[in-house]
Amino acid sequence: MGGLLLKVLLLGASLTGFLYSFVDFCFYGKTVLKRPNFVIILADDVGWGDLGANWAETKDTPQLDKMASEGMRFVDFHAPASTCSPSRASLLTGRLGVRNGVTHNFAISSVGGLPLNETTLAQVLQEAGYITGMIGKWHLGHHGLYQPNFRGFSYYFGIPYSHDMGCSDTPGYNHPPCPACPPASAVSRSSPGKNCYSDVGLPLYENLIIVEQPVNLTSLAEKFAEKATQFIQQASDSGRPFFLYLALTHMHVPLTVTHWSADLSGQRLYRESLREMDNLVGRIKDKVDSTVKENTFLWFTGGSPTKQTTWEGGHRVPALAYWPNRVPANVTSTALLSVLDIFPTIASLAKVNLPPKRHFDGLDISEVLFGHSHTGHRVLFHPNSGAAGSYGALQTVRLGQYKAFYITGGAEACDGSLGPERHHRLPLIFNLQEDPEECAPLDSSSAVYQDILPKVTGVLVDILQDISGDNTSVADYSHDPSVIPCCNVLEIACRCQLPL
Repeated sequence: MGGLLLKVLLLGASLTGFLYSFVDFCFYGKTVLKRPNFVIILADDVGWGDLGANWAETKDTPQLDKMASEGMRFVDFHAPASTCSPSRASLLTGRLGVRNGVTHNFAISSVGGLPLNETTLAQVLQEAGYITGMIGKWHLGHHGLYQPNFRGFSYYFGIPYSHDMGCSDTPGYNHPPCPACPPASAVSRSSPGKNCYSDVGLPLYENLIIVEQPVNLTSLAEKFAEKATQFIQQASDSGRPFFLYLALTHMHVPLTVTHWSADLSGQRLYRESLREMDNLVGRIKDKVDSTVKENTFLWFTGGSPTKQTTWEGGHRVPALAYWPNRVPANVTSTALLSVLDIFPTIASLAKVNLPPKRHFDGLDISEVLFGHSHTGHRVLFHPNSGAAGSYGALQTVRLGQYKAFYITGGAEACDGSLGPERHHRLPLIFNLQEDPEECAPLDSSSAVYQDILPKVTGVLVDILQDISGDNTSVADYSHDPSVIPCCNVLEIACRCQLPL
């Protein structure tokens, strides 16, 4: 308890964030091990074809395309879920939502977060002497011990959830500006219309302190870039290995750009936002190259490109690995891989043990990264993410080149309409090698279908049995208005701003 209180006091005392980091590490003494540094960049809602390296018609990602030419590009890489919180929880635990308990998104009034009995990658690395930083969108709980500083991150700078979950003063975005709706006498609370907003302002944290509320979205990307490059420089100067997890708000709506203008809309706005994301990633790579190039592994990947659906567009994401003289340059990997693999792979490269008494869904893919193997997963499971079926249930199965759906439909279209939910006693099975668009399922009477069906059934039975015997967690999804982040309850929309 005394150690926890000391950390809270140090966090509260330091708006720069790094006081806590280096005081904390002094307790452990200075390590001389030359373990590699790790930079994980997670882009939100970015599509597989948004990268020019994946889709020749895309001309807006020169920095990412350059990284692909200097490293390894993965073309069959998948998010572990099709929504924000579950995908992030799986990245940090190496476990599917049915194991780690995070099966759908947390809200601004959520009491809980990623269950505290789940061990994060940051905790494992921090215990091994790494300086750990989280910059960007968290979305794994913002109340009490669920905050990043208590989940293994020495330094945190970012927003607690998606940037569409609160009002902003920023012009031109989906939400009206703060302040929120006028008093009840002036407008109906039941139907406030589009000229006001009922939620509090979106907060920006540095460690445990809200430094800006509401956030200025036009400057958020620049703040993230500045804090990330500062973290890399200061961590490098310390002589310690470091782990930086940078979770971007791009390309989640509302789309943000630093130089917004009224004529930016639709495809133009998307392309401008994509270019801004690409430039930000390029700045991080340049900083790595100029400070710790030879001993730093940089991994870029998407989070969940299309909300809710388990079709390929909902979870197949762009992914790149960059590590000069370790990861071969200009190589394309067709191995079946997942964001789930980040935890066990980094643990292996850092020479730290995985947390005991639990099963992992990710693989150590070091041999793939170094060009010594072309083998990834034989099987991947794509959990229900809100479109149809119960949250987190495993009703979509990837087995080699085949993909089986036991449930389809239920996703919400842009106009708010819902597709019909359909359950399939005999699953729809697609051959992705021949039909990557998932347009024509195999004939259930065909010999190929009859050969694949029992194999799909078998792997489903196997994982469900494995989960039943595993050390699983349950997330607290209860709500309490008192946990909504607010730096000043006396101000409409909780308005405040501290010097950064």
